[in-house]
Amino acid sequence: MTAHRPTTEFPGHLRALYARFAFDRSLADDPISVIRPLARDDRRAEVAGVFGATLAIGNTTAIRGAIEDLVARAGGDVARLVDPGWSGSRREALSSFRHRWIRGDQLDHLARVLTNYYAEQESLESAFLDGWDRGGFVGGLDMLARVLRGSGPAPRGYRALFPSPLEAPRSPCKRLTLFVRWMVRAGYPDLGAWRHVPTGELKVPLDQHVHWIAYHLGLTARRTRSWAAVEEVSEALRRLEPIDPVKYDFVLCHTGISGDCPKERDLSVCGPCSVRPDCLLWRRRGSSR
Repeated sequence: MTAHRPTTEFPGHLRALYARFAFDRSLADDPISVIRPLARDDRRAEVAGVFGATLAIGNTTAIRGAIEDLVARAGGDVARLVDPGWSGSRREALSSFRHRWIRGDQLDHLARVLTNYYAEQESLESAFLDGWDRGGFVGGLDMLARVLRGSGPAPRGYRALFPSPLEAPRSPCKRLTLFVRWMVRAGYPDLGAWRHVPTGELKVPLDQHVHWIAYHLGLTARRTRSWAAVEEVSEALRRLEPIDPVKYDFVLCHTGISGDCPKERDLSVCGPCSVRPDCLLWRRRGSSR
């Protein structure tokens, strides 16, 4: 069977979807809505971003709640999590934390890893750029994963929170890729705390919503999420916007989360959608029901 491809008018259709998108509505449903107020400086943006992305498992309501719970345990200031003077109290404060399969002892260990790192380096951007110099974005993500895993003993399941595309190619590495997007892009709604990574080389954080929509728009022929699918979707978007390909990530993701895309043929919902002419559901089956 021939792989599905979008129409030749797809670039205009996607730009129209972006232009009409209700950003303010969807920002309230996104984890970054909790993180943005915490990012009072670059260090706080980075710390909030690392913990927020690590907790980005499950639905957005639960993720936002988990981040808010973590911040409350830190007394409202994420900088306390990496303050050496608070390390003695941190373990107790986080001991009862739970979000899906993420536990407080794992977050305490992450805070310890970051505290040790910040004693010698100003920003995680240095680690990412170290890997970037050797292997581009994939090398940067691999180095970032290695730094966050730390060395020495770690709580059960901790290192699995930070997969590398070089070691786990079946994983889309969504959470670390999302963290890097938050840090690098200065465009709304991202934080732009890093200054030296080119936005044109970013990869899309491929969650289930983005993958489903990308597959049905013909941006990837891969039916399962993997790093190979990340590369395909990112390259397809880069051809549209070479300087800022992942600017469409938020829109594609929240088109799924919000129900703007019902993920089935429904003319009452899909009728006004700018990318309906490109969608596999509508191009392979006759007219609307």
